[in-house]
Amino acid sequence: MLLLGDIGVLYLSLYITLIIRYQSLPNVQTWQSHITPFSIIFFVWIVVFFIANLYNLHLAVNNSKFIVTSIRSMLVAGLLSVVFFYTNPNLPITPKTNLIIFLIISILFFLLWRRAFNWVLGAYLPKNKIAFIGYNEQIKELIKIFNEKPHLGYIPSLVISKNKIDEKIFHEKNTYKLSKLIKEKNINTVILADDPHQSHAIRSSLFSCLHLNINLFSLPNFYEVITGKIPLDAINQMWFLENLNKGTKTFFNIFKRVSDIALALIILFLTLPFWLIIIIIIKYESPGSIFYFSRRSGKNKKIFNLIKFRTMRENGNNHAYTKKNDPRITKFGVFMRKTRIDEIPQVINILRGEISFVGPRPERPELIINLEKEIPFYNERMLVKPGLSGWAQIAEYHSPTVEDTIKKLQYDLFYVKNKSIYLDLVIMLKTILMIAKGGGR
Repeated sequence: MLLLGDIGVLYLSLYITLIIRYQSLPNVQTWQSHITPFSIIFFVWIVVFFIANLYNLHLAVNNSKFIVTSIRSMLVAGLLSVVFFYTNPNLPITPKTNLIIFLIISILFFLLWRRAFNWVLGAYLPKNKIAFIGYNEQIKELIKIFNEKPHLGYIPSLVISKNKIDEKIFHEKNTYKLSKLIKEKNINTVILADDPHQSHAIRSSLFSCLHLNINLFSLPNFYEVITGKIPLDAINQMWFLENLNKGTKTFFNIFKRVSDIALALIILFLTLPFWLIIIIIIKYESPGSIFYFSRRSGKNKKIFNLIKFRTMRENGNNHAYTKKNDPRITKFGVFMRKTRIDEIPQVINILRGEISFVGPRPERPELIINLEKEIPFYNERMLVKPGLSGWAQIAEYHSPTVEDTIKKLQYDLFYVKNKSIYLDLVIMLKTILMIAKGGGR
């Protein structure tokens, strides 16, 4: 519905643009001459909206951030439209004035349409009253998310904690009490943090609620859908056996490898003329080597050397985590990190088959030795080939501390479980957006 609404707004804006420009309803010839080229740029606009997260209903809130993001996205799309028309001189139209009028009208209509959609989404869609059986950090996080984002449609209404009222609610003789509570509070969704397989009392209580037609979810699955992360506290070895033992995904692996090679060759061909300029600036600003080689652990802990353009002075400890305004980083190094130019040589790693364009970022072997002792299931992120960018990176999670590494692992495991051509495309598009915003390290 949201996508169809956006498409409708774009075509309506074009129609009104032609009315304003020619002071009359557009005839068939005028409409046909505009419809084909504008349909092409409308596709580009939709892609820009997607990259800017404007189809994420979690962010559908009428606040200043939404307005700024929308206007910025439309200006970028407008600039791409100008480039399209001026690089295709054989088109039947060169709509200079029309494009300006269209941009103004489309921004106005788009904001009105989206604000109305967000308002209806928050005000009129039916709400799910939700009950949590059990209580931990993940449930605490979910309650915070739902309270801050009511447009998601969930209202936390009941928390049944083992430590407080488990004996009263889940006693075998009193299983009806859970049913009574759910009825009284009009609960229609129940999230299970505790494993019902391990508690006869919980199973009996839930069984007594069958006639209420409630939606029942396990915490790991529900948390994953809402946050895009896997909750480490709520999974075990059986979770991996159930979710990751789905065959080798042969077609996906072949497609991904062929795509990696093709895209790496294109990037290498397009950027190679600029390597000489980059090399000269690196050598001029700071004496030393051109490239920085870092030992990393790849798929199944296979060691390889990750290649980057050097961004730090060679007399510093280049293996320590970077921090804000790090004095080890050169001025040109700051620019390269912001624009990710320093990572261009990693296309060589991709051609070698050591990394992919998309996957969990590879870590140093010496760090992994410590992290796998402190963090459960840390090694499982290496079940897939590491990548130039990943699900954790577009969430802007880096890992200077163990706590941050745990959060990053939750995103990495989400990718390991859900890897697909579509998810890879999403990550690549959002990585481009992050680079455009200067979201490097």
